[in-house]
Amino acid sequence: MGKHLKYLFFSFILMNIQTYISQLISLRDIAPDLLLIWLVYIAIKEGQLTGTIWGFIIGLMFDLSTGSFTGLAAMSKTIAGFTAGYFFDENRAHLILGSYRFVLIVLFVSLIHNTIYFIILTRGSEIGLLKAIFQIGLATNFYTSAVALLPMLVFGRKYIS
Repeated sequence: MGKHLKYLFFSFILMNIQTYISQLISLRDIAPDLLLIWLVYIAIKEGQLTGTIWGFIIGLMFDLSTGSFTGLAAMSKTIAGFTAGYFFDENRAHLILGSYRFVLIVLFVSLIHNTIYFIILTRGSEIGLLKAIFQIGLATNFYTSAVALLPMLVFGRKYIS
């Protein structure tokens, strides 16, 4: 139970950073998805079921805090947590978190997350799906993956060396 309270606490902090402070580090309105990096961390460390449940919780918290399309982030992050859970390996979680594989997993999961998110978001809007995926989605994928280098370096230094 203690680790879930820790996950809730850090999710709340990262959600506030994502909502209010990420505009400071955004490049041309493209901001890294800090909650997705956190979700991939949880899924790699705890497994697919936990990643799926926390994907829903984190996505719903984000939806409710931003007041945007309610349920869209919850669904896309649930699928992202489920997908990231495929990379769970109980015996090698720290090795995965401290290596380039973590960044590649974040890139892959971010691609799936953003594709699902933009397929639904662009329905009935003036923004084209391909434009949303290639101009916003891919830029967000690479920016999120670049930011995922920071926790990878921390884990690499903490657990591997």
